[in-house]
Amino acid sequence: MCGIIGILGQGPVAGRLLEGLSRLEYRGYDSAGIAVLAQSSTVLRRSVGKLASLFDEVARNPVEGTIGIGHTRWATHGAPTLLNAHPHRSGSVTVVHNGIIENYAMLRAMLMAEGRHFASETDTEVIAVLCDSLLGEGALPLDAVRQTLQNLEGAYALAFLFEGLPDRMIVARSGSPLVIGYGQPGPGGDMEIFVGSDAIALAPFTSQISYLEDGDLAVLSLDRVTIEDANGVQVVREVKDIQTGQFDVEKGPYRHFMAKEIHEQPESLQRALSGFVDHHSLRLEPFLEEIDFADIDRVLLVACGTAHYACHIAKYWLENLASLAVEVEIASEFRYRNVALTGRELAIFVSQSGETADTLAALKHLRGRVAHRVAVVNVPTSSIAREADHIMQIYAGPEIGVASTKAFTGQLVCLAILALKVGVQRQHVTKEEVQRLVPELIALPRLVVEVLEYETEIAELAQTIVGAKGTDVDQPRNLAKSVTVE
Repeated sequence: MCGIIGILGQGPVAGRLLEGLSRLEYRGYDSAGIAVLAQSSTVLRRSVGKLASLFDEVARNPVEGTIGIGHTRWATHGAPTLLNAHPHRSGSVTVVHNGIIENYAMLRAMLMAEGRHFASETDTEVIAVLCDSLLGEGALPLDAVRQTLQNLEGAYALAFLFEGLPDRMIVARSGSPLVIGYGQPGPGGDMEIFVGSDAIALAPFTSQISYLEDGDLAVLSLDRVTIEDANGVQVVREVKDIQTGQFDVEKGPYRHFMAKEIHEQPESLQRALSGFVDHHSLRLEPFLEEIDFADIDRVLLVACGTAHYACHIAKYWLENLASLAVEVEIASEFRYRNVALTGRELAIFVSQSGETADTLAALKHLRGRVAHRVAVVNVPTSSIAREADHIMQIYAGPEIGVASTKAFTGQLVCLAILALKVGVQRQHVTKEEVQRLVPELIALPRLVVEVLEYETEIAELAQTIVGAKGTDVDQPRNLAKSVTVE
């Protein structure tokens, strides 16, 4: 759930790094930090806890520079402490990292045997120390990064800074997503370059982005971006225009994002339904319409977290409506199993972000081994969407709250429609049943509005009962749970 932001700019970047990190808070984190290349040295500012602590730290100890990287960390290796917070520096190398390096213990032991020292308990510091040791052996920065990546096992999105290279940043990805953003060229032709974990972080700075593919390494400079693939061949990744409105992450009148997203459900459900329901009839994307579901012998539903719960509900729908054998798999375990397959399976992968690492790995694991791989995702440009054979988009819009609401209900709508469509094609659902069930689906946004209005009335009634202006704002909602309206 960690977040990365990087800026190769033409003006001070510290404030914008903090702004980018603020837009990544939805990922969950327990520490944060930035590193800015100021003249000839790299300056780190880190803090534990909420991002506000990092804002205070930077306000107390400002840092100036036009190139920098930032990170929000969710502790995996080592507790959430100042020493374990990113970025990590070793010698002239500073790095931020999303993902997990599975062979970090072996690399750490090897480097310690060579006399190298570590300040943290993290797997990430191993990357910085290894890269710096390669520089000490005479490697140039780009070659040192290449050799470092060759020694890493696991998933990573990385951004490197090097002292002595004030106009360069090197980034790479394998398993974890990474996005490059392109600013507008200045009078001299140079442009600012941005890098982030997702487009949400870059939306305030640019409307043009490109997604790195697995195995890509990119050298960023003010006048160009050079990308090479896993084979070391220079490639060009498509630059896409994004609508900044689609990444609106303002809370509006709501106290927190979860409340906002709960109340966005009628609109998000309407968008999801409009993608698949037309005049009380069902439609799928053309490539899904071409699937011969009658030839499918079972369904695999693969996901993590909340999406995994959606799969358990969809299992009943597919069994009842389509008379198919259905297995629900947790992606983090499925990817390591040798599952017996016939090649006639329909594998459905569900992910809100489309970047869930275990789900993506499971999707790749089944490449060429099943009849069809369908992704149910919220982001059509995500890694899972690009890897899948077919996608169903849930159209929920950005979901910042860690506890899923509108994305979860959007997943359920899409899976219900898919189950109904499969049932029709397999002749287990009649036209009369479709005519009965589709209107019930269409009614969902209205029903959610009614539930939310009722909840608001209960909360207002509870506020009246409590009757004190200084009461904690959560007390009416808590009290509402026990209030019965006659």
